[in-house]
Amino acid sequence: NCVRSSLTNLQKAIKGLVVMSQELEEVAAAVLNGKIPELWQGNSYPSLKPLGSYVNDLIQRLKFLQDWYDDGVPNVFWISGFYFTQAFITGVKQNYARKFTIPIDTLGFDYEVMDEDTSTEKPPEDGAYV
Repeated sequence: NCVRSSLTNLQKAIKGLVVMSQELEEVAAAVLNGKIPELWQGNSYPSLKPLGSYVNDLIQRLKFLQDWYDDGVPNVFWISGFYFTQAFITGVKQNYARKFTIPIDTLGFDYEVMDEDTSTEKPPEDGAYV
C-alpha cells in the first residue's frame, strides 16, 4: 500500500494535480537514483538491493503469498520470502507440538539437506520443505 500510494501521489504531483510534498520529493529523488525510498524502507522488509532488484524481489514475494492464498498451503516454502522467518519456524514447531501434544518450549529445530532429486510433490508428514 505504501509503495502504490506514494507512486500514485508522485504521478499526480508531477501532473500538478496535488502538491509535491517533501516526502514525495524524497521518493522521486530515490527512484531517479535507483535507490529504495526511505518511506518504503520504513514499511518494508530490510533490503540492501538497488531499486530494480528490490522491486523484482518484492513482486516475487507478493506472488508467493498470493499463490499460497489462491492455491492453498504450498508443498515447499520460500523461506527467504518471509519478512520474519522466525515466526514461520515457530509456526512449524507449533503445528508439530499440537499434533503430538508436546509442549512447544521442549522442542528444538533441526534440518536435513536433501538431494536435488528428492520429490516434493507432497508436503512432508511433519515439518516443512524450505
